[in-house]
Amino acid sequence: MSETAGQQHPIGIYLKIWALLFVLSTFSYLVDFFHVQGYMRWTLILIFMFLKAGFIIAIFMHVAWERLALKYVLFVPLCAVAVLITLMAIEGDYTFLTRETFFDP
Repeated sequence: MSETAGQQHPIGIYLKIWALLFVLSTFSYLVDFFHVQGYMRWTLILIFMFLKAGFIIAIFMHVAWERLALKYVLFVPLCAVAVLITLMAIEGDYTFLTRETFFDP
């Protein structure tokens, strides 16, 4: 009988990432605790959110150890959709400002 062994990752990396996620969540809550307002608040919250999501995807969903082709299949369409959403938001702002300029009573 041949014994098939999968790739084992040390538990230490999971514990370190878990602790890092706890620290990032603490920073995210501190943004509200210290009443940070305006664009700084949303920038910090989004940075912490993307960092936590990236660590969860990379480590806990094992994407960090996948082949490059699978990473491209997962992330290229996601980046394309993000670019298209950004372009539509810019176009929407332009349309709104144009309507406000020409149709303002």
